[in-house]
Parts: sequence; structure tokens; C-alpha cells
Amino acid sequence: MLDAVDSTNAEAARVARFLTEPTWIMAHAQTAARGRRGREWAMPPGNFAATLLMRPAGLPPEVALRSFVAALALYDTCVALSGQAAKFALKWPNDVLLNGGKLAGILLESAGRPGGVSHLAVGIGVNLVAAPDPGDLEPGAMAPVSLLGETGVEVVPEDFLAALAPAFARWEAILATDGFAPVRTAWLARAARLGERLVARTGSASYDGRFETIDDRGALVLATADGRKVIAAADVFFG
Repeated sequence: MLDAVDSTNAEAARVARFLTEPTWIMAHAQTAARGRRGREWAMPPGNFAATLLMRPAGLPPEVALRSFVAALALYDTCVALSGQAAKFALKWPNDVLLNGGKLAGILLESAGRPGGVSHLAVGIGVNLVAAPDPGDLEPGAMAPVSLLGETGVEVVPEDFLAALAPAFARWEAILATDGFAPVRTAWLARAARLGERLVARTGSASYDGRFETIDDRGALVLATADGRKVIAAADVFFG
């Protein structure tokens, strides 16, 4: 546990060569936190930031399925601590929603080696007590919310991690034992806007369609006017 660090994912990369067992790295403050595609991640005091450093077997597409493991672990943790399951949902590819606003994000980073990855960093940020100023976010970003603000439940980071770590271990064991199928089923049961219209934007294209499912590799499947589209990576916007 650290008082402050540039980012927990960066710290995980620095210490990866010294650690052989899965290890959680938590910090009370981050000076250079980031989200997907290098975007800044604001962290007001009292919020949660941690990274799980692990060495999963498999090729990079299989290793990347830990984003769904992390999402389910976050969902279970938030429900267990708040007792308010109906308020939470999962947004593809890597966000947890609370009352329709963004509560938490997940960032996976890895280092490669022949035939797989040398390590995986599963970075997790949760707005426990305060949401970032919407004015600090990029245009079009989903409005942030906090657990305290939306549920009235106050949780300190140490207690959140104490619930999150075993929840992640449970879903990781399911993935390791039974494969992605039960993880996929559970994720879809908690998915936001399943069956509804959304827009997925990649670096070069935009797809407008009905959220049909995710496939057996975790890719988004949209039913569009031009047919069924399978999208491996994108930013999703609700219509």
C-alpha cells in the first residue's frame, strides 16, 4: 500500500520482475493516473486506485479476458458493500455504471513475451467518495458519479480492496476452470443497454446499431443497418 504514486499500473510495471505471485498494489493518491488510450484519470482524495499484478497463461486475447473478470468482481463488490444491486450495470468494454453514471474504470496493460505475456496489470479506479469535476473530462465523456453520492454508503479504500480481492479471485477461478463461457453469461446478465441502440467508435469508423451480445472473445456485436458487426475495441456511446 502506497501513500502516493504516479500510477499503480506504472508501479506494477516497475516491480513486475521482482514478483512471482499475484499482488495488489494500492495507492491513496496518484499524480499521473490514466485511463484507456492514455486519457487522464482524475482521482479526488478518498477514491480507490489499485492494480492487480499477475502472470496469467495464454495468448494476449485470452489474457485480455481479465477485463470481464475485473468488471464482475467490481460489480459484486459494489453490490455487497451497498446492498443496492439494481443500481449497478456493466458497460462494454470496461466500465461500471451506477444509476447510469460512470462509477469505475478498468485499464489492462501487459508486457509481451514469446507465446504470451510476461505480466498483466489490471488497473482499477473507483469513485468511492467523490466524482471528478465534469469540466475536467473530455467532450462526450459519460458523467461521473460516486458510490457515496448515489447510494449514501461510505467505504474507505482499504475496505473496498478487502472485498474486491476475493471477488476477483472467485471469478478468476471460474475463468481458469470453466473458460470464458460462464464469465460471458454473467457479464451479459449485468450489461447496460443490452438489446438497445448504441454507437461504437473506433479510431477510424463509427457503428450505430443494436447491442446484440458479446462474442466468445469478448468482442462487441452490433446489429446495424449494414449487417452484423463484430467490434474488438471501441469507445461506446449510448443513444
